[in-house]
Amino acid sequence: MLDNEEFIVEPSPRELTQNPLRKIWMPCKNGHIAQRRVCMTNCPTLIVTVGLPARGKTYISKKLTRYLNWIGVPTKEFNVGQYRRECLKTYKSFEFFRPDNEEGLKIRRQCAMAALNDVRQYLSVGGQVAVFDATNTTRERRETIVKFAEQNGFKVFFVESVCEDPDVIAQNIVQVKLGSPDYIHCNTEEAVEDFMKRIKCYESSYQPLDEILDRDLSYIKIMDVGRRYLVNRVLDHIQSRIVYYLMNIHITPRSIYLCRHGESDLNIKGRIGGDSGLSSRGKEFAKHLRKFLQDQNIKDLKVWTSQMKRTIQTAECLGVPYEQWKSLNEIDAGVCEEMMYEEIQEHYPLEFALRDQDKYRYRYPKGESYEDLVQRLEPVMMELERQENVLVICHQAVMRCFLAYFLDKTAVELPYLNCPLHTVLKLTPMAYGCKVESIYLGVDCVNTHRDRPEVGITDSKQQCLSADDNLNLLQV
Repeated sequence: MLDNEEFIVEPSPRELTQNPLRKIWMPCKNGHIAQRRVCMTNCPTLIVTVGLPARGKTYISKKLTRYLNWIGVPTKEFNVGQYRRECLKTYKSFEFFRPDNEEGLKIRRQCAMAALNDVRQYLSVGGQVAVFDATNTTRERRETIVKFAEQNGFKVFFVESVCEDPDVIAQNIVQVKLGSPDYIHCNTEEAVEDFMKRIKCYESSYQPLDEILDRDLSYIKIMDVGRRYLVNRVLDHIQSRIVYYLMNIHITPRSIYLCRHGESDLNIKGRIGGDSGLSSRGKEFAKHLRKFLQDQNIKDLKVWTSQMKRTIQTAECLGVPYEQWKSLNEIDAGVCEEMMYEEIQEHYPLEFALRDQDKYRYRYPKGESYEDLVQRLEPVMMELERQENVLVICHQAVMRCFLAYFLDKTAVELPYLNCPLHTVLKLTPMAYGCKVESIYLGVDCVNTHRDRPEVGITDSKQQCLSADDNLNLLQV
């Protein structure tokens, strides 16, 4: 048994108060909620791409950055090629990348170090993940990055893309590289020839990640755009999510069709949520949607709905099989379900004011926030990434979350994206983004969109928010 002197005296637990915005319990002192940084990683993570040019590294970097930001992990991409363009201003030819070009090697090394310095700055001021997008084809370069990470307390996870399929490489060059600022003044044949020579400059010194030599590193090796994978030493939650995501994406051409259910009875009454059926105009929209799909003649189209009456009624009119997802149900407005905004403002003025302050993180009493909704939708999004042509018949808040993912919108923008009734959005993923086509199907309906209010803190709102003077200082 320990002597009394050996016991460590812990300070008394702090009092707890409920954060009025997010409805979570947090420590407080003298009536003020303590500042707390919510972090999904136990230490900053540096993701490092590896591979020859035209292997999809920047595609992976951008897509991964978009996904991590969408699920709430602050992430930023650092493309070393962009640093090189800013340094050189004008690209002349592949000669710059020759392994015997000492001046070129010096400039590329300087650009890589400048990018790493910016990585350090980003991860020291709140960023949780940085993506270092470059070839990093030599073991010496990768050892330099690992040493840099160790000195700064960062974890490193390598993502290598290996591709030997000449058709895939050629397609990548034509779709992406020819649009690069490097080739803005070249014709197609000249640009392709120069870029192929640029690839040759890297091939002689390329040292792929090796199962034996690099067994102590954490990495995923993606072979031939997802036909095979090799995963080594996944050390934490964030690395696990990165692997899971990268093993689900593909580059097969496809389109995703998003639309809301037809106009509902509660839509007409201006009431939010609920589980009402379609109005007469909503049923008419469903008929128009069926004709639209028939005209489009979409190959192997899958149809998904929520488990709410209005989406199922809409799908029933299509005459095709459909799959119901509970995860696609509309955001839960809790005690405010089936109320009008004017009624919420009258009966719950504090809640109404808080929601205007931060609509993304605001959680309805006994309900959900948009932040909660994104977490609920992540498994659906992962399955959507695996699929080809899909029509998702969903709800306003759910559709906003999907759009924010595909269009790379911030948490501030997400809750105010316009997703009108009786309109189909056709999303076609492109190399570094997504093409959007909006098709209105010609059936009148109510407008349920509420613009972002001009938020100014009045005396009444300030009193409402006094329980948490540090609301805007929370880092999430």
